[in-house]
Amino acid sequence: MTLKTTFVSIFCILLTTHTHAQLSESVRREGEDAVRRGLQWIQEQQHEEGHWSSPQWPALTGFPVWALSMNESTRESEAVEAGVAFLKSKAKESGGIYVDPEVETRGGGKSNYNTAICMVALHMTGRDDVRPLVLKARHFVAAGQHLGDDVYHGGFGYEAATNRAYADLSNTYIALEAMALTEDAEDLRSSGERAEMDKQAAEAFISRIQNRKESNDAEWVADDDGNRGGFAYHPRESMAGTITADDGTVYFRSFGSMTYAGLLSLIYADVDRSDPRVRSAIDWSVRHWSLDANPGMGNQGLYYFYNVLSKALAVYGENQLVGEDGTRVNWRQELVTKLVSLQRIDENGLGYWKNDENRFWEADPVLVTGYTLIALQVALQE
Repeated sequence: MTLKTTFVSIFCILLTTHTHAQLSESVRREGEDAVRRGLQWIQEQQHEEGHWSSPQWPALTGFPVWALSMNESTRESEAVEAGVAFLKSKAKESGGIYVDPEVETRGGGKSNYNTAICMVALHMTGRDDVRPLVLKARHFVAAGQHLGDDVYHGGFGYEAATNRAYADLSNTYIALEAMALTEDAEDLRSSGERAEMDKQAAEAFISRIQNRKESNDAEWVADDDGNRGGFAYHPRESMAGTITADDGTVYFRSFGSMTYAGLLSLIYADVDRSDPRVRSAIDWSVRHWSLDANPGMGNQGLYYFYNVLSKALAVYGENQLVGEDGTRVNWRQELVTKLVSLQRIDENGLGYWKNDENRFWEADPVLVTGYTLIALQVALQE
């Protein structure tokens, strides 16, 4: 058995749905055309050295390799070949795939983040020669789980080596997703122990970030209709801001990107889809359904939001979302339509995406196009 023979199984968990496909034929064709233009555009942006954007952050190369490897027409392209060579050159003996920063910064070289994204990208290529790197990277990512005696217990942060007691939902979802999408590589491990993480600890950490009083007794939990079931960023912060009650109590606002990250994380932590925490997150998403903004954040992190929304709802496994009040959302149809409408066409007729709001690096069209190509290809699957 080789990685190529297991490639089809990599996204099987993403693409299992409980209802029939909800895409009209015209929207499907438009989405596929947008993907084709985007895949062509992103190949044109690759540097001669094999990386995209900055070589300081291998994840910026990981996203294009991931997106290109999802499509049969580009999986074995020269761009993927060069991208893989670059990622292999950044792999460390420890299993990490990252670059040490020249100047010490908060989060260091973002080793957990970069490694998790890059190991998925490498695994998605289906190449046999990347298997040892993927298996070592799995051990590196699993070892990055914070298991200290504090509110961050069970989560993941940017850089475990800094010994900083800190974890957040974004890094946690990325780590859990990476471990899930590369799990079948363990079947090809010839020696040594399987890389494992503490899923129960991860589940507890995720629950400590959800605005849901039944499963989170933190003082900041906002259980009103606007916030119930959604997620903050970590147990001590919500990037969407706070609410101060008349008695002075400070509550955390829920917001879109982290709610979908929380939903995806719960499922990858083996929480059943019928669990009240999962159902509450789905109900929040229906009550706040909008693709015109990242709910609670406006245009900040908008394409990150589209990316995690698409993956989370595909893993959830329903093409139509149903809220507690019976409201239905055909998320695939609406998401593909929206992303097609946002594609920008260059002078050569190729397509890309870019956020005019630069927070979280989203003014970089390569990063944003990588996010979007992954989101579109997931949403287009039946």
